[in-house]
This record gives sequence, structure tokens and C-alpha cells, in this order.
Amino acid sequence: MQHIPQANLNDFLSEDPDRKAAFVQHVGASFKEIGFLALKGHFLEEKLQEDLYREIKTFFALPTKTKEAYEIQGGGGQRGYTGFGKEHAEGRTTGDLKEFWQVGQPDPPANGDPVHFPSNQRVAELPAFQSTAVDAFRALETLGQTVLRAIAIHLGVEEDYFHNWVAGGNSILRAIHYPPILSAPSSAVRAGQHEDINLITLLMGASAEGLEVLNKQGEWVGITAIPGSLVVNVGDMLQRLTNGYLKSTTHRVVNPPQEKWAQPRYSIPFFLHPVGKMPLNALAQCISEARPKAFTDITAGDYLDERLVEIGLKKK
Repeated sequence: MQHIPQANLNDFLSEDPDRKAAFVQHVGASFKEIGFLALKGHFLEEKLQEDLYREIKTFFALPTKTKEAYEIQGGGGQRGYTGFGKEHAEGRTTGDLKEFWQVGQPDPPANGDPVHFPSNQRVAELPAFQSTAVDAFRALETLGQTVLRAIAIHLGVEEDYFHNWVAGGNSILRAIHYPPILSAPSSAVRAGQHEDINLITLLMGASAEGLEVLNKQGEWVGITAIPGSLVVNVGDMLQRLTNGYLKSTTHRVVNPPQEKWAQPRYSIPFFLHPVGKMPLNALAQCISEARPKAFTDITAGDYLDERLVEIGLKKK
């Protein structure tokens, strides 16, 4: 973790304007240079994290047929269970060595359409699973909105610029299980190199090593969990909005050394998405002669649909 910048959210939340300004500058510089940050001082309680990890480990230990009953056909993997190997990185055809469960907005907007706000699934076998996941969702949504306030200040827009776009947005809490590797994979990895689709991602400490980010020197840098920290990274939507000023960094989850193949890996990222109608058009202050407009205009909803097709979760 020493290879990525670190920050403490208490600096931003303090009443000291100098501490707040220093936090904003540091976060902006970190996301501009590598797109990743280790964040301390967040308000995600340790007990809630422990409870959620316990619930997801119990769920993924259920028989395959039981889990498959919670897979929504044609749902693009946006809610409930998605089976092993069904998602792949953009540009690849080999499925990642993982299965996952997704929880979406527990309080969708009153006019939210069922395509972008499908219902969450409940696991009959685990009565506390969904409520625990929803508690974590709400805490991470609030945390993500706080980080976006700092990003907004850094970009020179109003501090609450993102609020109405992300409050009640199409964010996703994903619980991932990378099972033990039983035989040598021909080409598959636990998660192929990719960039996240959303605005920002908040990642609870994964249960085993494997996450790597690609730095500007083209080197893969390993990231392991620091107690009390979350990893925050920029997604493609924020990169588009800032015309590439803030960096959506390529990352992957590599297979462990053979002596550790028997160890499963669990990970819980929170993908903060805005509502589908948010325009991702590049901000005017991020366009210049030195940085000409690099992306076509598109809404967040249309961009999400395009990317879900590219990674194999949705058909054209």
C-alpha cells in the first residue's frame, strides 16, 4: 500500500480551512497522477465490515444450484447472483475466475425506471445477508458523496456539484468470491486488467493479496489492505467528465502463487454511479488547447449500457 498515496478524511471534515484545503489538493493530485488513494478516517464501522464479510462467505459456500436460483436472466448482472466465469474484462473473451453478488439502490427515486433500478434480491437461506449489505451500501454511498465533494472543489465547481446526480443514483455494492484454483488456468485470471465504469470506487480490504495497479511507468504495483483504510479509485465516468484530467487507472487481480491456490479471495467494492440521465460531457474548465476534448458526449445510463455489453454481462 505504500506505493499509492494515503489521506485521512478527518482532514476534510475538520473545521480547519487549511487542513481541508490540503486534503483537497492531495486528493486531486493523487487522482491526477495514479487514480488511486488509501483513505483513513472514513465512517464505515469495522463491525459492519466484519458482519458483511461473514455473510458473503456463508452465501458463496451455499450449493451452486441454490446460488443460481438468485441469478436474474437478462438482468446484466446488476442485482443478485452472477455465476463463475460470466464476466470478462473489456477486449477479452475468457471469463474471470470469480462469481459475485450485487446490491443496488435500496431507496430508488420515485420515478426510477425498472431497467436501471431493478429490485434487490433477498436470500431466503440467510435472513441477515441483504439487510447487512444495505447498511454497508448506505454507509458507502454517504462516504462516496463526501469524497466527491472534495473532488468538486478541486475541479473548481460547486462543492455540491455531484450531489443531485449521485443521491439515489445507480450505485452498486458488489461482493466477489474468487474460489480456490484447482488446476492451472490456461489464460484466465481472477480479474483481467480493466478500468472501472463508474465515477469512483470504494474498496473494503480484500481478504487476500492480488490487486495490482498500473502506474505511469508501465509497472504493476501490488496493493494489500491496511487495517482501517479503504482504497478509493477513479472510474471511467469521472475520467470522461474531466476530459482525462483525473485518471481512471488500469488494474487487475492476478492469480496467487501456486502454493496459495487453495486460498479463496473475497472482495467488496462499491461502485458509485450517478443517475442515468447525468451528462458525462467534459467540463469546460477541463478542455484547453493543451487538452482538447477527448470523448464524445454521452449520458451515464447510455455509457453504462455500452460497457455492460463490452464485458459480457448484457447483450446488444
